[in-house]
Amino acid sequence: MTPPRSAHRPNAVVGVLALAGIVAALMQTLVVPLIGELPVLLHTSASNASWAVTATLLAGAVTTPASGRLGDLYGKRRTLLACCVPLVVGSVLCALADSLMPMIIGRGLQGMGMGIVALGISALRDLMPPERLGSSIALISSSLGIGGALGLPFAAAVAEHADWRVLFWVSAGLGALVGVLIWFLIPATPTPAKGRFDAVGALGLGTGLVCLLLGVSKGADWGWSSAPTLGLLIAAPVVFAVWAWWELRSPAPLVDLRVATRPQVLVTNAASIVVAFSMYAAALIVPQLLQLPSETGYGLGQSMQATGLWMAPSGLMMMLVSPLGAKLSAARTPKTTLAVGSLVIALGYGSSMVLMGSTWGLLIVTCICNTGVALTYGAMPALIMSGVPQSETASANSFNTLMRSVGTSVAAAVVGIMLTQMTVQMGGRALPSESGFRTGMLLGCGVALAAAAIALAIPLRRTARSEDADTASAQLPLPAGKPVDGGQ
Repeated sequence: MTPPRSAHRPNAVVGVLALAGIVAALMQTLVVPLIGELPVLLHTSASNASWAVTATLLAGAVTTPASGRLGDLYGKRRTLLACCVPLVVGSVLCALADSLMPMIIGRGLQGMGMGIVALGISALRDLMPPERLGSSIALISSSLGIGGALGLPFAAAVAEHADWRVLFWVSAGLGALVGVLIWFLIPATPTPAKGRFDAVGALGLGTGLVCLLLGVSKGADWGWSSAPTLGLLIAAPVVFAVWAWWELRSPAPLVDLRVATRPQVLVTNAASIVVAFSMYAAALIVPQLLQLPSETGYGLGQSMQATGLWMAPSGLMMMLVSPLGAKLSAARTPKTTLAVGSLVIALGYGSSMVLMGSTWGLLIVTCICNTGVALTYGAMPALIMSGVPQSETASANSFNTLMRSVGTSVAAAVVGIMLTQMTVQMGGRALPSESGFRTGMLLGCGVALAAAAIALAIPLRRTARSEDADTASAQLPLPAGKPVDGGQ
């Protein structure tokens, strides 16, 4: 294996990849302030308009593993540039949309840009000097939370004070800017992986993910006992079983399941699902608490824009904390950081039992929770990359990102069911009750504690196998003649 080389301008590399991650994450919260208005804007029903959110989720989940494998095969720089194209095209299509279908297609294309985050993290192993690698991984990992937190107040402000189409023109401009910066400032990377792209494996994994995530995300709307929901949830494990059979027999699989089932990688991915669940519960509950009418006795009566502003500091907290997580991982291990971060998330949820009665209290809760998220999200890629060969870093990181998407999707379904079952009547409509919110917070606390227990069970590898010797001897210069993607 060829060890990674250092970037000529490490600060520029980290800055560009962090910005790219923030812009990709921004796509997730871009339409949240418009959800109530989309049925009128697009001349459709509220149920159909929700596809503007679902399409982004599905497209991101389905294409992220594929983009990771393409990065290993053809170069991460090339694939990063390729991810920018659908993001920009999708944004332009949404900006021009005046009906539902163009909006859904555009939002799906925007979701295809989510592979940028995992690719950026993987590229760091090739480009950064060893003393900068841990802190750089932590910062790029936290860009998901930063983009999501900052996207809400930005989108709310634009939606309130300008034409809604401006949101998508701005996102198109940001996507184009990221592409230009990657072209000029991100060096080419080695392409150590061999073989061809596994199109059958990509189709199989994508089909299974659509069945699983669509069933989970739409189950509440369609009914959990309805034929479409049950059919999708039954089909998902069947498709995954056939996909796994194919992957184990493929000479160049999309996801090397033999590597993915190594104890360190397998348990880290399991922890990632649980951590993502615990993280997302607060993201679903806190905005509702802030916006519910104060007449309920527990709602805080904030506008969408004010809600975004109250939540924005938690995203900035992730940026501030991520270097501390890298130092903890260097002093101890990423396993320790993952466990500590999960405990901090649990602490944040626990504090909500006495702090959820005020805006300032919820600000403290979200800042504590996102402090833990920053620690965990920086540790997970480090654990994954130290457990796989360098030829599979992008693919393995993308699969880990997918596991987090599964966790957030399950959280959305479970918390959604909980809040719809525990309601109070007010003004002729059912609203989530205070006990429902408290139960949701306690659920998040319990799941975060479970994540800490799983993290402590991660078996770190004590000796490097021959195929992973590149992990330990990582910092020699790239030999002359080694193929790189796209040249300089």
